[in-house]
Amino acid sequence: MTVDELYEYLCSPLFLDEKSGNIFYNYYIYQYPASQEYEMRRQIQEFKQKLERPTNFVNALVLDLFRVFCEYLQNEKFGDTSLLEDTFEGDRLHPDMVTTELTSEANSDNFIRFVRDKIEAHMALNDGYNKPYVFIHGIGKMFPYLRTNVFLTRYEKYNDTSRYKIILFYPGHQEGNSFSLFDILEDSHTYRAILLVNK
Repeated sequence: MTVDELYEYLCSPLFLDEKSGNIFYNYYIYQYPASQEYEMRRQIQEFKQKLERPTNFVNALVLDLFRVFCEYLQNEKFGDTSLLEDTFEGDRLHPDMVTTELTSEANSDNFIRFVRDKIEAHMALNDGYNKPYVFIHGIGKMFPYLRTNVFLTRYEKYNDTSRYKIILFYPGHQEGNSFSLFDILEDSHTYRAILLVNK
């Protein structure tokens, strides 16, 4: 599915209906070559702007998962310092320990709830727009701390399939039943997400 075809699909009345599609799994994955990462980030913002026009009247939430993780670490306090500041300091002295700590935090229920709270705050906005989409990107920047399938699995208990669809932008491709992050790193099976391909 090309970028233009994806935008047309996002604008289609059937897909805009948050209750359409699989009633149990509202996860969708759009794959693109890792070499197009910066262009894809720009394209996601363009999708958001175009969807806000009166023809669609959609306010899509865009989450850069890595930025959200950094914000989460900044909010986690240890005395007078944040976990983010502690990470910067510790990385110079004990990089292996920092990797272990970041992996633990990224996979924690506290972080998944932090993501959930951002989505809920967006859904609660009284701005008159429809809100059928949550666009998530930055999953590549979360490697090796958090894998795609782990994030989607852990978010499931907070997920409300009747209110929105999560569209995850993935820099890589599918190989059999598994995905390849950056086209080189095995990323396990990506849960039960629906791959957005040409219909």
